[in-house]
Amino acid sequence: MRVLFAAVAVLVLTACQATPAVRPSDPPVAAPTPSPGIVRPDGSSCPDHPTPACTGAPKAVKLTPVAPNLDGVAYRVKTPGAVLDGVHVPGPLVIHADDVTVRNSVIDGHVTNADGAKTFRFSISDTTVGTTKTCGPLPAIGQDKYTASRVLVQGHSDGFRVSGDDVRISDSFVKLCSNPGDHSDGIQAYVGGTGLLFHHNTVDQRAAKDITAPIFLVDEKSRDVVVTDNLVMGGTFSIQVRNASGKQVVRGNKLVDKSWVYGPVDSECGRTEWAGNELVTIDADYRVTSIVGPLRCEGAS
Repeated sequence: MRVLFAAVAVLVLTACQATPAVRPSDPPVAAPTPSPGIVRPDGSSCPDHPTPACTGAPKAVKLTPVAPNLDGVAYRVKTPGAVLDGVHVPGPLVIHADDVTVRNSVIDGHVTNADGAKTFRFSISDTTVGTTKTCGPLPAIGQDKYTASRVLVQGHSDGFRVSGDDVRISDSFVKLCSNPGDHSDGIQAYVGGTGLLFHHNTVDQRAAKDITAPIFLVDEKSRDVVVTDNLVMGGTFSIQVRNASGKQVVRGNKLVDKSWVYGPVDSECGRTEWAGNELVTIDADYRVTSIVGPLRCEGAS
């Protein structure tokens, strides 16, 4: 386990909160376009934002178990260009080679691409990460140079970690838990890099108690952060985007009304492209049932 924990120890971060200054008004914004929904190759679909019905390992896929090969606990991939398709990893997945593809699979633990200071490029899609039987304290997926699509994250205190360049996350569903003393986040940048896209995801933090935010992107090392068309709920302040250099875009997102602890937003309003964000109500299937009103930026000017 020494190698595994050395690879992921850098991912643990304690976050603290600050009470934001309220921005009294915002300029008019254009109405957001409707969410396109998701249709997968196996025919499973969601008409709006992602849910468990259209994310994670497809129900019809036959999984092949793989035995742990790293300290008897984790499964490590060391072959560049390797493809894991339809596998069940009964623990963490450690990616120590470039251009690894993970799809149609179930990973009971977390997924990390860190080997000390070195990281490796990978993609993950149509895969379930985590189980409902535990609440892992490490981020479900991290840390840089990865693309995630139609992933179902469960049984983790943190969803996605961004610690470097080139992270693109889309069409995924995150249901967060927490342990005492955690600072649960749906997505968090920590020593981030350039080129983060977080698009058309659902993050549900309502069941977690020890929390920060569904969207917690406040890292000063980040550059060019784009957060668009997501459905989020829960958190202390639900949407926190600030401090990045380059562009900061928060557009077309929907936040479930009154699902937060302190307030809906704590962001950097003066230099963020903030447009078309809304407060909504939803049903048990994450379908939007009503638009309560515009979601205005609050926080630093």
